[in-house]
Amino acid sequence: MTETPTAGHGLHERFLRGLALAPGRTAVCVDGESLTYEALHELALRRAGALAARAGQERQTVAVLADKGVTAYAGILAALYAGAAVVPLNPRFPAGRTRSMLRAAGAATVIADGAGRAALEAAGVDLPVLDDSAAAPALDAPAAVAPSDTAYVLFTSGSTGRPKGVPVTHGANGHYFRLLDERYDFGPDDVFSQYFGLGFDCAMFELFGAWGSGAALHEVPPAAHRDLPAFVAERGMTVWFSVPGAIAFTRRMGGLAPGAMPTLRWSLFAGEALLCPDAAAWQEAAPGSRVENLYGPTELTITITGHRWSPGASARRAVNGVVPIGRLHAGHELLLLDGEQESAAEGDLCISGPQLTPGYLDPGDGADRFFERHGRRWYRTGDRVRRLDDGELVYLGRMDAQVQIQGFRVELAEVDHAVRQCTGVGNAAAVTRPAPAGGLELVVYYTGERRPAAALRRELSERLPEAVLPKVFRHVAEFPLNANRKIDRKRLAAEAAGSL
Repeated sequence: MTETPTAGHGLHERFLRGLALAPGRTAVCVDGESLTYEALHELALRRAGALAARAGQERQTVAVLADKGVTAYAGILAALYAGAAVVPLNPRFPAGRTRSMLRAAGAATVIADGAGRAALEAAGVDLPVLDDSAAAPALDAPAAVAPSDTAYVLFTSGSTGRPKGVPVTHGANGHYFRLLDERYDFGPDDVFSQYFGLGFDCAMFELFGAWGSGAALHEVPPAAHRDLPAFVAERGMTVWFSVPGAIAFTRRMGGLAPGAMPTLRWSLFAGEALLCPDAAAWQEAAPGSRVENLYGPTELTITITGHRWSPGASARRAVNGVVPIGRLHAGHELLLLDGEQESAAEGDLCISGPQLTPGYLDPGDGADRFFERHGRRWYRTGDRVRRLDDGELVYLGRMDAQVQIQGFRVELAEVDHAVRQCTGVGNAAAVTRPAPAGGLELVVYYTGERRPAAALRRELSERLPEAVLPKVFRHVAEFPLNANRKIDRKRLAAEAAGSL
């Protein structure tokens, strides 16, 4: 049965709330340019009118292929206003990856800035680009949507070298942001960081967390990290959200002095394991801030658990120095699986509930991820966790070879696949090791012809995002094998870390 579109369910209605709360105040600030809620609303309605004129009565999928800027922020909002599913894409990604994502998403129209137009041309995809001069009337109001309608599509790493498209519905976002409204006291006087790339799900927290409370959203340029306390002070920033790796970089830049960021009220981290020393150092630098570790795969709508840092209690609960990931969001259930057997205390984290995606764009991608049990549909995260007596979860590590590199979810099999396509390479095995600046970095072992590292990186830059390019390449005549005659990745990882 098809749901009837109604008012009140759309992700874009978060912006309408902010518009009602703070019409003349800053909605977004980027590259020194600020737009008020009223101005951004009017711009989005005009562009949504042009989109609607193209689509007629059909729901469409609109790609936003642009760097952070007015084109991107207004484009995302305009697509949602038009009732479309929006696909935010990074124009700096390799052309082949962009082409694959556009085709997988079934994008009908592209909203692009200069970099996006160049990326579209490089990808060789013939799609109409929305022209601001299009003579179409602005929408009077945003289109109504149903909870089951797709709000946006994001892409995660795929084991075959092909990104997996994850549609996330308006209903899933509605549940998520209702919980956030209960958990946080965001308001029109807040100033949010906009740190994450717009193709990351955490960027949706930043945009619609800020806009749903009438707060200002300030893009964080790369140069800001050289003196983050100065940037935070200049903008009067009160809400910070980033990957934990930003903490280590800020420390290296001398930015974690006690009391260095007194304006922060909330400091949120996600995308990688948050280490206790990093959480403690950030808390000291932002003494008025509540620090939280958030966890959640894209398939479960941004984040699905949260833990509020407490210097003594959190450190005592930590495993391997990693801050707990906290309790599951209300309305959801979890299973811990050891193999296929259910465990009460520890296992592969599986989650069911209203934040769960309907499935991948290509159903075949979900064969090992989605399953039915106890009359419910579950998502297998691939993360091993331990459940404490009070229900909090602590992260133990990946069940498979999927890792986080600078906030990107990457499957090592995808890196292997990309390296194997390089000239002269026979086989490849990617492993991780701790990066000097925090987080993880990739080390690749390969067979075949010995190649200069620069040549391999140059070839891989056509297939992988810059952030996940391997840091080290090591040529081997053959791989070490384990007892099952498989490549002994544990031994390679130990060697990469310098322990052999």
